[in-house]
Amino acid sequence: MLQGDERLDYLLAENLRIIQSPSVFSFSLDAVLLAKFAYVPIRSGKIIDLCTGNGAIPLFLSARTKAQIIGIELQERLADMAKRSIAYNQLENQIEILQNNVIGIADVIGYEKYDTITCNPPYFPAIDASEKNIREHVAIARHEIHLTLEQAVRSASELAKQGGKVAFVHRPGRLLDIVTAMRANRLEPKRIRFVYPKEGKEANTLLIEGIKDGKPDLKVLPPLYVYGADGEYTEEVRQMLYGEGE
Repeated sequence: MLQGDERLDYLLAENLRIIQSPSVFSFSLDAVLLAKFAYVPIRSGKIIDLCTGNGAIPLFLSARTKAQIIGIELQERLADMAKRSIAYNQLENQIEILQNNVIGIADVIGYEKYDTITCNPPYFPAIDASEKNIREHVAIARHEIHLTLEQAVRSASELAKQGGKVAFVHRPGRLLDIVTAMRANRLEPKRIRFVYPKEGKEANTLLIEGIKDGKPDLKVLPPLYVYGADGEYTEEVRQMLYGEGE
């Protein structure tokens, strides 16, 4: 089942396993944060995860909902890893991975049909092709080589039904860009949360959720700190990662 340098990691809070590779892709804390932040229907509905990578967010969400989940991933290697992880966890009846481009995906799976869309898009501008030290799989996942922020927002809006919720994780420096793109694509920002490495530091992660054709009313949630003064994960992050206290 595992190929090359792949390993089978634990998702402790969900009691699931995921295939990862240090040379191709491993999910980051951002995926955990987004999966915990996003609204999901509990019993039924349809969820799409754009830029799904190795399928971490669909796996996380499967522990929160019985809704059907589709992950969209452009890169064949990552989509294959995601499919094998889902099969290992026997979640084929709930989660489907499609290897496809996020741009225009509504033409493939349908417009305005989905209750929740999540997206952890590439954060950084496209890199110079001469930067050989950056691995291709990682570069595509992190840099706007095949997908810009605006394109990701537009695709998410095309998929979301009226009243559907769309959640993104990004960098605080792109806040105005993402709000502008959301509003231009009928997604009204409704909830926002900033994530900080620890108290006293600048925020380094942004979580934002909008509603398709929603009314303006933005709630700014309490800050989330990843590490405490002791250098250990805070109680909230520990619970997200390990399920402690549940």
